[in-house]
Amino acid sequence: MIDPTGSAHAQMLMDQIRAYQTKVSETREPDAAIASTEVQKPKFNEAVRALVESVNDAQLDSADMRSAFERGEDVPLTDVVISMQKASLSFEATLQVRNKVLRAYEEIMNMPV
Repeated sequence: MIDPTGSAHAQMLMDQIRAYQTKVSETREPDAAIASTEVQKPKFNEAVRALVESVNDAQLDSADMRSAFERGEDVPLTDVVISMQKASLSFEATLQVRNKVLRAYEEIMNMPV
């Protein structure tokens, strides 16, 4: 004889499996749409240009603060020194990156083919 509570339990289990399968098929469709879109990556020349512009902006801000301090405007000396150090560090970091890129380029050009 078949237990009526067992068939109800089996039916609940089958309903849960179907619900799970539906959720899985729904989540796969948006993944395909996401995979088809490309992530915009910055180009190398754009990244270098942005880096140089940010270093230039830091240098200009530092010069403006220094000039304002020399004119006697209400600019704290600590802010002037900090902006000068930021500008100096950003320039040195950019210079080091440039040197590394040039060294890597030279090594690649000197590789035997």
